[in-house]
This record gives sequence, structure tokens and C-alpha cells, in this order.
Amino acid sequence: MSEKKEIDDRFKKFGTVSFASVTKVNDFIDFLEKDKVMGTRCKDCGVAFFPPRADCYQCFSSDIEWFEISGKGKLLTYSKLKYAPVGFENDLPYCIALLDYGDYKIFGRIASNIPEDKIELGMEMKVVVNKLPNGQLNFVFDKV
Repeated sequence: MSEKKEIDDRFKKFGTVSFASVTKVNDFIDFLEKDKVMGTRCKDCGVAFFPPRADCYQCFSSDIEWFEISGKGKLLTYSKLKYAPVGFENDLPYCIALLDYGDYKIFGRIASNIPEDKIELGMEMKVVVNKLPNGQLNFVFDKV
């Protein structure tokens, strides 16, 4: 009789709607639960990844280390969504954005507590863990 292998499906706890429950970077969820937003970096060639990756597309290495996304990012661009993908319809309207942290950029959502008329290109923002009412976890960009 063979034993049933347990599936590591921690990633199902990520996001408003989780389309993937199993990834090679499930530890991302453990970090979010500890109030840390983490990326990965290839130990061989130094490329930084966010969202985190387990394998480097540049040198094909799987020797990856975690690093914390901290400090200030610069708002490069944003867009207010009036239409949303399946599962996000009840969140409308909301703003998505791109922050520049120098060596890497992060795509995500601007925190709902920031009025659209207070959002300015070039403003400094930080990424923070956000717990949703249904217990799911994600991250948002907030004021510094």
C-alpha cells in the first residue's frame, strides 16, 4: 500500500482570488503571515525577482535566496480600474501601479485608503502586507 503524498497548497491563501494553490515559492505565504513581503534573487547571477521565482530565467539556476522588499519605492505609473477580471468585480474601482525600487520593480495595487487625487507620479510609497476580510493575504502600496 502506498502512502498518499501531502500537497503543499499554502499559496491558495494569496490574493482576492487565488488561481494557483501550489507553486515552487509557497514560502511567500509564510513570509506574508509574518508581515513581510519578500522577493527572490538568483545567487549565481544576482537578478532580483518580484513576484518571487524559484528558477532564474537569465542563467537557468535554481540557486535562489529570499530578500525582503523594504524601504521606499518610487511610483512610476498607475491606472484606475473601472472593469475588473473575474473575481475582482466587487473591488471596483481600484488603482493598480508600478513601483521602482532601483534593482527591481513591483506591480501591485494601491491601498484603498489613498484617495485618487492624492496619488502623484514620482511619489514615494512602500509595500505592506494586507489581510483581506475573508482571511486571504495580499500586499498593497501605501504612503511612506
